[in-house]
Amino acid sequence: MRMPAFRLILLLLTVVMAGGGTGCAMNPVSGTPDLVLMSEPSEVNIGSTNDAKIREKYSVHNKPELQAYVDRIGQKLAAQSHRPTLKYHFTVLDSPEVNAFALPGGYVYITRGILAYLNSEAELAAVLGHEIGHVTARHGVRQHSAATATGLVGAIIGVATGVRVSQDLFNVLGNAMLSGYGRDHELEADRLGAEYIARAGYDPQAMIRVIGVLKNQEEFEKKRAEAENRQPRIYHGVFASHPSSDRRLQEAVGQADKHKTLAEPKLARNEFLKMIEKLPFGEPKRTDSLLRDNHYYHKAISATLRFPEDWHVAASDYRITASSPDFQSVLQVDIEDLVKDMSPEVFLKTRMGVSSLERGGPLSGMKHPTYSGIVPTSPVWGDRKTRVSVVYLNDKRFLFSGATNTPERFTAADTVFSNTALSLHALSPQEKSMVERAMEGPRVRIVTARPNDTFAELAKRSPLKDNGELILRLINDKFPDGEPQVSELIKIIE
Repeated sequence: MRMPAFRLILLLLTVVMAGGGTGCAMNPVSGTPDLVLMSEPSEVNIGSTNDAKIREKYSVHNKPELQAYVDRIGQKLAAQSHRPTLKYHFTVLDSPEVNAFALPGGYVYITRGILAYLNSEAELAAVLGHEIGHVTARHGVRQHSAATATGLVGAIIGVATGVRVSQDLFNVLGNAMLSGYGRDHELEADRLGAEYIARAGYDPQAMIRVIGVLKNQEEFEKKRAEAENRQPRIYHGVFASHPSSDRRLQEAVGQADKHKTLAEPKLARNEFLKMIEKLPFGEPKRTDSLLRDNHYYHKAISATLRFPEDWHVAASDYRITASSPDFQSVLQVDIEDLVKDMSPEVFLKTRMGVSSLERGGPLSGMKHPTYSGIVPTSPVWGDRKTRVSVVYLNDKRFLFSGATNTPERFTAADTVFSNTALSLHALSPQEKSMVERAMEGPRVRIVTARPNDTFAELAKRSPLKDNGELILRLINDKFPDGEPQVSELIKIIE
């Protein structure tokens, strides 16, 4: 006789759990049994294996002092946690994303992007404490086990009932099961994080403050991302789950007051601000070229050239296009590799497809190999009279092609074309230093607010193009309309 399906399911589940290695284990936080199909060594192995992938994807932020500082705070919190014997790893990732997350087994990550929005060591501890809470409560392990069990249930039902159930259906059911944990897990991580930071000497209310700061960032970032047609860079989970005014959150964090170890908990605002001085802000520069005041600089080639002050210039790493104020004269500069042992004269005649150039000859006064002349047509500007020049500098050649919309304008513009080519030279030590500083991209700077300082004026002096005033308010916890107070330390972007 065939065994009833319900009894068979229970029997098979019992066998699976018994053979799953761990089965029901005690939760380190609650002390109650959890369905966990993974031992602690397996949990650590998952974290270790995926740590290499995380580091490869994001890369580690290259500031040892900051890495050591974050690790020191994290280790202090971990020592106060429900799993103090677990080996924890804290890493600052070189990512502009506003995020922090944890892998099973004690691997905790925080991005430089989120650090720019924090304003004290206590707030940093709150973020790290929240992520440690995910580890100590084994949220990742429990979700992994739930997903595994869901897949097993699908197979078991198929055996018990004789009905083939698609894996897709059970994937959906599994996702629904896991999504039901979201808010409760995040709230539990808040509660645990608040307890750990209180035990470590910080004010647990820092958890509420940091949620307020990052909730403001989330709302602003969503609107900006929508306008820019991209995905928003926001902290996962907790802030989407509840605002800082949420009653359950307030109660969960309030429970941590009984764990305070200091009458005046530590804030350490100045210490934290000192550590994030010169922190990169936003996307890193992914170019070797810089255009400033119509001077073009190329860091990798160590070269620069100058265009007339009133001309319109657009530049990339290997092409520059410039036009006169009335757009009647145009000049294109192409930067190419020197791949053949060919003199500038031979190269230019070959490229232009001519045997000779009008007024051909080297550019006067240049120490680098050069050649210049005029052709009636060119590959760049078609059947327009064109001044072409080539300059060999280091392992590159710079090809200049200048033309005008009418023949009458050519004589006057020709002087500009030639002078631009003549301005090309290797970077001086002073220029190289300036370019290196500029190529670092925007960075966080810590300054003392002066009388009459406003975020509107500070934004004008920053490289922030859009929403600069709002961004400065957000990173200084002055959103939406606060202003600097005289003599307080504030963050600006330079």
